[in-house]
Amino acid sequence: MKFYIIQSGSKGNATILEHNNRLLLIDDGISYISIKSALESLNFNIMNVEALLITHEHSDHTKGIKYLPPLPIYTKEGTYDGDNVNYIDYFKPFELIGLKITPLLTSHDAINPCGFLFENQDEKLVYMTDTGYIPELSLDYMNNADYYIIESNHDVNMQLDSNRPAQLINRILSDEGHLSNVDSASYMASLVGQRTKQIFLAHISQDANTPEIALSTYKKIFKKKHINLDNIEIICTSQTKMVKGGKK
Repeated sequence: MKFYIIQSGSKGNATILEHNNRLLLIDDGISYISIKSALESLNFNIMNVEALLITHEHSDHTKGIKYLPPLPIYTKEGTYDGDNVNYIDYFKPFELIGLKITPLLTSHDAINPCGFLFENQDEKLVYMTDTGYIPELSLDYMNNADYYIIESNHDVNMQLDSNRPAQLINRILSDEGHLSNVDSASYMASLVGQRTKQIFLAHISQDANTPEIALSTYKKIFKKKHINLDNIEIICTSQTKMVKGGKK
């Protein structure tokens, strides 16, 4: 299993998941040119993508869909409408490109937001962004994954000191908002296990966070919890450049 986080952040999100030379796209909130260029850099093209998974309806996850060729779409009811849409249920697995995919419950100000657990015989990937907290039912599925793509959106102090409108700050800090660095790291400290190899910090705010602060927070909390990072990479995603992960 390999994955390529093309962009991650409030301006747009899209991730390519590869398994046995077959491709899925998770969200498409970026331009068609960006998707096309990313695929070509990996020696693929848009016609190699077999399906699109959508986490929720916000434009930074969906605004590029209209430019894609017709694809089977998998998402929760109320998120996206169309002839090619297949509605999925929380915690009910389905299969695509040889992967078992389980939709996970999230908490965000969207109609039916979700994350995903991807599994094959050897590996396990958790994909979860845009959530104010992680529901207990989802945590039960997230233990000891090989790879995590997990939100680490903001530093709370930077958020409170920002020039953003109070309504936006309150939304982000709410249970239907976004995970802070501290919350993200605290969850992950309880989830990582012996098989965990990589943690990708996603949806990092450009106004109320920095990669350096996010990484520093993770390292402090993991040290406090006596978690050894010798065999775990913690990698920040980007709004401007693709980040690669998975089996090397």
